[in-house]
Amino acid sequence: MRGIGKLFLTQAKLYLREPVATFFTIFFAPLMLLLFGAIYGNKPSPLFGGRGSMDVSVPSYIGLIIVTVALIGLPIGTAAARESGSLRRFRATPLHPLAYMLSDIASYLLMTVAGVLILFLTGKLVFNVRFEGNFLSVLAGFLLGTLAFFALGYLVASLAPTARIAQTVGMVLAYPMMFLSGATLPWEMLPKGVKAVAQYIPLTHVVRLIKGLWFGESWSQHWTEVAVLTGCLLVGGVVAAKTFRWE
Repeated sequence: MRGIGKLFLTQAKLYLREPVATFFTIFFAPLMLLLFGAIYGNKPSPLFGGRGSMDVSVPSYIGLIIVTVALIGLPIGTAAARESGSLRRFRATPLHPLAYMLSDIASYLLMTVAGVLILFLTGKLVFNVRFEGNFLSVLAGFLLGTLAFFALGYLVASLAPTARIAQTVGMVLAYPMMFLSGATLPWEMLPKGVKAVAQYIPLTHVVRLIKGLWFGESWSQHWTEVAVLTGCLLVGGVVAAKTFRWE
């Protein structure tokens, strides 16, 4: 456990030393919230069920943070470590390979949580956003969505031969999801044609699950989202484990 702890701290520090990754994980979503909040405010609207645009944007932007870490930060970091030979050297240490995976997942999860906390504090302090759900329920939904996308991120990292290819593939997957899932633009404002396509996008189910739980909906109202994300977690995790390469 001591070795895992040290490795976790090292990987977290390495992540924070990357200015681009740090910006998009921790500061991008809060800055977007401030920008659009300054334009639209948070006045209750019938379009959002009597809530303000910032009320619905905060839980949606959580999906934005998740996909940024999972499909951009994680694959690039893992592929770069393999490309530089760090993963190969790690296997020569006494630590079990599982220690690396656990500490790696924990470090990326920590960065994701940090981004979400800053986003929520920004929304609460500046726009007094509403939270109507149960904290533990939202936390469980957040963890399910995050781990499901981490599995997809490790799958990209396992298949990509270089960090540059991992970056390209991650961005090609992530950016359409951001704009078609309701993570960037509120779901209520998306055209019907886009919503029809969005049903097949995994990030849509993250946004709908977290947003629903955020406003007090029950898990029984989101069995589709739970099934899709559980499937992503299991299938992505198994395939990533079978294809993961240390060198």
